[in-house]
Amino acid sequence: MVYTPPEERYSEMVYNRCGNSGLKLPALSLGLWHNFGGVDSFENGRLLVRKAFDAGITHFDLANNYGPPPGSAEETFGRILKSDLAPYRDELIVSTKAGYRMWPGPYGERGSRKSMLASLDQSLKRLGLEYVDIFYSHRFDAETPLEETMQALDHAVRQGKALYVGISNYGAEQTKRAVDILKSLGTPCLIHQMHYSMYERRPEQGLQQTLAEEGVGSIAYSPLARGLLTDRYLRSIPADSRAAGGSVFLNASDITEEKLDKSRKLNRMAEERGQSLAQMAIAWVLREGRVTSALVGASKTEQLDDVIGSLRKPNFTQDELERIERILSGEDGGA
Repeated sequence: MVYTPPEERYSEMVYNRCGNSGLKLPALSLGLWHNFGGVDSFENGRLLVRKAFDAGITHFDLANNYGPPPGSAEETFGRILKSDLAPYRDELIVSTKAGYRMWPGPYGERGSRKSMLASLDQSLKRLGLEYVDIFYSHRFDAETPLEETMQALDHAVRQGKALYVGISNYGAEQTKRAVDILKSLGTPCLIHQMHYSMYERRPEQGLQQTLAEEGVGSIAYSPLARGLLTDRYLRSIPADSRAAGGSVFLNASDITEEKLDKSRKLNRMAEERGQSLAQMAIAWVLREGRVTSALVGASKTEQLDDVIGSLRKPNFTQDELERIERILSGEDGGA
């Protein structure tokens, strides 16, 4: 059956301007870091992408090494593009990244011009696209002059293989330098992808201020702390969870009693607000326009339904924000 998205798909999604650019991103974007690899069900991934687009999520975020195996998430999304989304290409924002290890030898990782541009060519082949909308430097590389990495991003735009460029996992000072170099080249930095959640606050220590001053947008990955800010781990570690499966990104030792206690208190507060914990956690990341988009993952369509609900109650009172700070700092001793 031919896929046809609903005509009203843009009616409820919120779209935020990305920094000083003319591009708007949905407040929620779908990340393909997990659940879209060659080891995962293609049909389930297809359902997730359709569900997201049906809800007005237009931004799909990838990287060269997403899988497993590395590269297979791009291949999966390329198949979905061909089968379902090709007629809607101009309604989509597709992003990918280069920087982490992808192939053997000295050119398969980091930020050299050789590695970055070769990786982009490989990504485009896997995706079946002539260009991506956003091409990122996935990480700062101290072994490569920053000018070389930024020149590679600039060249990708001038080649017509990327419309915009961004950086990810750069510190505040590194970001300022990267932004200045890109500005001098005539290809402004559109966006910074950062690890940000109630349990990961480092972007508040200078990075967010730098982005605001420079007019650069931001997108937060792992806004749910890899599941710790959902109801998934409030009682125990489910047998089918990432933590139980020996994931390198989350294991049982990461789920401390201290964090569980905080999550339970946050969950009670979310219930008082008429939200799930996940909905409140995403609304908090997006509060006061600090972040352009929250990058969410999902293994089931029901999870997407839940996080989309975060947009229905986005605001917090000052008392609520202060209460969250007390919980996170351990000062709230309430039951």
